[in-house]
Amino acid sequence: MTDVQDEQLDVLLQRVDEEPVAFDGLHADTADEGYTLAIDGMEVDHGGLTESEFRDAITEDIAPYVTNWYYWQVTVGDSGRHRRAFLRHAEAAHEHPVPERYDALRDEMHTEWGEVLLTTTLGDAGERRYHVRHVDDAGTDPADLDTHEDPLDAREIATYDDRGRYRPLKTAPSLVAGWIFPDLDGRDAVETLDVLYPASIANWNREREGELDVTHWRETADRQTGIYGVIEEMPREGVEWIAEACCVDSQCLKRREWQYDEGDELEADGGTGTFPCREPCSLVVAAARKWTKLEEEKTQTYEFELTPSEKEQLEEIVESVADDRVGEIREADVYEGANRYRARFLRSKRFDSDGNLSGTPTHPDEHEASHADDHEDH
Repeated sequence: MTDVQDEQLDVLLQRVDEEPVAFDGLHADTADEGYTLAIDGMEVDHGGLTESEFRDAITEDIAPYVTNWYYWQVTVGDSGRHRRAFLRHAEAAHEHPVPERYDALRDEMHTEWGEVLLTTTLGDAGERRYHVRHVDDAGTDPADLDTHEDPLDAREIATYDDRGRYRPLKTAPSLVAGWIFPDLDGRDAVETLDVLYPASIANWNREREGELDVTHWRETADRQTGIYGVIEEMPREGVEWIAEACCVDSQCLKRREWQYDEGDELEADGGTGTFPCREPCSLVVAAARKWTKLEEEKTQTYEFELTPSEKEQLEEIVESVADDRVGEIREADVYEGANRYRARFLRSKRFDSDGNLSGTPTHPDEHEASHADDHEDH
């Protein structure tokens, strides 16, 4: 055993002198006749051991159980239960015994968290080290990525997308790639993920433990004040549209767990994200305020002259904008309805100088009144 492993064994013996140890297959205790040592799934029957004999009993096969115990019970400890639960999850600690995990950790274990890849590795004395990068950079040489050591550097990474646009929603699937946080300890690894996806680990673990407190739409709307108080007027159908527009995998990496109200579930897809969304976020509330005001408008009947292809083109434009596909459509893709040149052609043909489709004003009565005033002036 190395000097570090000897030190870890010293700590284990001190702990055993205070109370029995039973963790991840390792069992150690004291009795009148000395120390006892047993390993789950291994033919070991050591009892009545002196301290020297106990140390000698820690063979190469048993040593991983000691280093594993030390990492989880001393290095990680009990502080930060959400962090501990997540790091245990990252190496499937509840699913595989220590030898299997150590073999897997030597080959690297990977956990996807939103658009982030967490890689867990094993040190010589059982310590874990973690690497955090974008999933798109999984096969990229770390030397070709921007290296960061401080978890707070993740704030800048999460602020803008790859086109330099501000990201108001940190869980939007628009995290920029090209960076890596190598060789982190467990605390810094979790802090980095928390900066990239705030509260995601805590809410994931609360849900796992059955303690996730969900605030549904009705409660969220009722507690709004000031300019946002208007969202309580949003009809239930409108909330369905909000959820369908905002709370799906293409727009947010969270999995929506909030509903219209307790016992009143929305039909809109809630997404398949790893971590849950426990309440309507500020972006949804802000959007709902605008949509609530828009829903107060009365419908009007408009008459437009369009060819069948032009009608379909307008539909394609809306679909392309809604699905964020406009940037993918090249100038030469004139068969695409949202192609820039094709849209400009449609505007030239069907819009008047005031921007009205087919020359039809948005508010016909106001338009007619304005033209009547102009006629009287003449």
